[in-house]
Amino acid sequence: MTTSTLNNRKGFFEFLRELGGSPARGPVRQAIITGITIVLFVCFWHIAAGKVDTSLGQLPGPTQVFTQAQGLWFEHRAERDKEVAFYDRQTLRNEKKLASNPDAKLKWRSYTGRATYIDQIFTSLKTVFVGFIIASLVAIPLGIICGLSSTFYNAVNPIIQIFKPVSPLAWLPIVTMIVAAVYVSDDPLFAKSFVTSAITVTLCCLWPTLINTTVAVSGVNKDLINVSKVLRLSPLTHIQKIVIPSAIPGIFTGLRLSLSVGWMVLIAAEMLAQNPGLGKFVWDEFQNGSSQSLARIMVAVLTIGVLGFLLDRAMLMLQKAFSWDKSAVLR
Repeated sequence: MTTSTLNNRKGFFEFLRELGGSPARGPVRQAIITGITIVLFVCFWHIAAGKVDTSLGQLPGPTQVFTQAQGLWFEHRAERDKEVAFYDRQTLRNEKKLASNPDAKLKWRSYTGRATYIDQIFTSLKTVFVGFIIASLVAIPLGIICGLSSTFYNAVNPIIQIFKPVSPLAWLPIVTMIVAAVYVSDDPLFAKSFVTSAITVTLCCLWPTLINTTVAVSGVNKDLINVSKVLRLSPLTHIQKIVIPSAIPGIFTGLRLSLSVGWMVLIAAEMLAQNPGLGKFVWDEFQNGSSQSLARIMVAVLTIGVLGFLLDRAMLMLQKAFSWDKSAVLR
């Protein structure tokens, strides 16, 4: 190996070390590096988009996607204005009825305009949160029991290993038929489409949290367990004071994985079952096949990615808040 090669490698490692900077300057430098990366990506996207032609036209670049994002926002505002005008007209009509006849029966109707892109975003977020919370409420206690009891773990492990690799798209038709058969009501609290999507998300969010919680609990430091025995802590106190604080990093790793999986699964389920949400929006635009469809699909793709990133950052902030080791590096 030549001297010049060694010097080049040394210079490269010094460059990497310099990028990290001191703790005080690290965040600023990282923000600059991230900004440069995003700019380079946008430039590459702009150049590559002009060279790709599809059945729906040329692949849209950043400018076209931004224009369609603005259009979707304006459509949302226009729809909300229509909603306000609808309720204003209804209120005025009822006031006139009461003025002419104080005993008149008033009719209040809900606005039934089409769901906008922003409405679809909130529908998907609500669905994934409901499915994720239900899965967490089941998986964390079950994982703690599996981690504490090898007998219980050996009993349920075959069931976990059988259902863990099942695709969410395989669950969807089964869940749809069960919901249609069981969830029958003249005035349902939730739409069947919402219940179907939420249960599908729940079934797929269970496994990462369950497995990571089991591993984290079973790996609690033996010295801490011995301290618990010496202090003769009750089982509940042992779990509260020893097990959960020690297993928090592993539990949150599972939760972050589950939320990411749930978000991906939900979009696919909405596309396949045509349930309201971002997935349905993507499929409808694909079926529409207009000159604007591809750019709108790109808007949805970027939205899904950005929201997924924000959900993961939110879980990371929760982990930092609940973690007992505030000096730990979490990413």
